[in-house]
Amino acid sequence: MKGFFELEIGYIVIAIFFLVITAIVTTRSFMPKVAFKRGMILVGLILLGFILFHYYITTQRMGMIAQKFNSGATILCENRERLKGNQAVIINKKAGWTLDNGVFINPDFYREFHSARCAIGLGQ
Repeated sequence: MKGFFELEIGYIVIAIFFLVITAIVTTRSFMPKVAFKRGMILVGLILLGFILFHYYITTQRMGMIAQKFNSGATILCENRERLKGNQAVIINKKAGWTLDNGVFINPDFYREFHSARCAIGLGQ
């Protein structure tokens, strides 16, 4: 459950924002009395579906990246700290990287990278 919230907290906050907007719109005087109930259920189910689908796709990609990394492939992870130059970090076992609970760690590098924000390297 911790992994779900770690990956999806941003989307959950956005979904709550949309639910607040839905609640405001459906409680206006020009809306039918059942609009709040139907609107909240419909929008809530749609947003829940989107969030669960995104989580499923992300965990599938993380599994594929872990499998490729363990077989020796090169992984590219985004590095948003650098605004100029190369914005990707090349990760492979030869460079001393390890994968621990979906997080790439290297004792020689100053930060770690979550595998959910990585892709399989080019030419693989």
